[in-house]
Parts: sequence; C-alpha cells; structure tokens
Amino acid sequence: MNIERKPPTMTHEEMVAKMLEDPEVRAEYERLEREEFAILDEILAARREAGLTQAQVAERMGTKAPAVARLEAALVSGKHSPSIGTLRKYAKALGKRLEIHFVSP
Repeated sequence: MNIERKPPTMTHEEMVAKMLEDPEVRAEYERLEREEFAILDEILAARREAGLTQAQVAERMGTKAPAVARLEAALVSGKHSPSIGTLRKYAKALGKRLEIHFVSP
C-alpha cells in the first residue's frame, strides 16, 4: 500500500494563529505564558548561569540526562508538574536552593 502524503495546508505559525482565535485556547496559552513558561525561563537561566549541560545536572542529581530533559520539557508541555523534591534536587545540582513564594495577583 502506497500512501501519498499531502503537504500541509498551513504553516505552523498560521495554525497557532488560527488556534488562538478560540478564546478558551487563548486564555490557556496566556496563562501558560505567565506561569509555567516563566518558571521554565528561570530554570534554564539558572542552568546557563551555572554553565552546566543537562547531562552534568543529571549526574549531580544522581540521574540520567533524559530525566533532566523530561523535567525541563514538562514545564513547557504542562502535562506533568515536577515535585518540589525534584526541583530541590535540580536547584542543589546548580548550587542553588529552591524558594517558593505566594504573591498577590
């Protein structure tokens, strides 16, 4: 069986723009922009500041590089929230400590 693949009818940017026309999708996207992406940015900035690769962080955490990649990716996808214990290990591997604060909106 030979299945012919058709080229996409939209670019990625066009597809995202179309999806963001839905108010519910836009609201969730904006929530992620504010919350989860900010956490990811902070985590990646801390790793860059420490000058460490995912493999080096993993070694210091006592795990493998794919686990660190999954941790970082989880914050983007929103499918999985890392535990506080895992975030503490990550922070310690970077020579930092984890602090969590509640702030007024």
